[in-house]
Amino acid sequence: MDQIKIGRFISERRKAAGLTQMQLAEKLNITDRAVSKWETGRSMPDSSIMPELCDVLNISINDLFNGEVIDMENYKEKSEKLIIEMAKQKEESDKKLLKLEVLIGLFSTIILFGFVLAAALIKMPVWLRICLIAAGFIIFFIGIFYAMKIEQTAGYYECAECGHRYVPTFKSVLFAQHLGRTRKLKCPNCKKKSWNKKVLTKD
Repeated sequence: MDQIKIGRFISERRKAAGLTQMQLAEKLNITDRAVSKWETGRSMPDSSIMPELCDVLNISINDLFNGEVIDMENYKEKSEKLIIEMAKQKEESDKKLLKLEVLIGLFSTIILFGFVLAAALIKMPVWLRICLIAAGFIIFFIGIFYAMKIEQTAGYYECAECGHRYVPTFKSVLFAQHLGRTRKLKCPNCKKKSWNKKVLTKD
């Protein structure tokens, strides 16, 4: 999606409706600063507010995402292009998240070993040693929790039995046996348990 183009389109439609940024913001119960950010392409409207925004501007969601009013002749073609583009953007976003997952896990582990090593080698009171080790484990488990949450939501798992791709529950990912990003999970489609590998695309 071209945020600059979408921003200009929002601005054009707002002006065509005879509204100032402040008036549009009041109708949507947001700040005029948010409207300004949309119109300059610095951010996109939140998904929860899009239907109301489109009603006010008298456009469709598809028009909004394309940054122009789509006539019926081009509707299917534009919709398909938009779906493909959004899928690509999600894939790129998931790639970045999975890289972040590795960094979080690595950073958390380094902190844990650093704190334990410091507690073992540096002369200090027993209570401080215990606090240092406890702090290391707390940071480690918080980091692992966020890394696991990323692994659960970024991309999909592909069933080895039926090929179905899905996003499992956090609990099932947390307690599943795993080898890297391949986990032994029960497929919601065929109900069989197998080694499901992580993939980035839905199809």
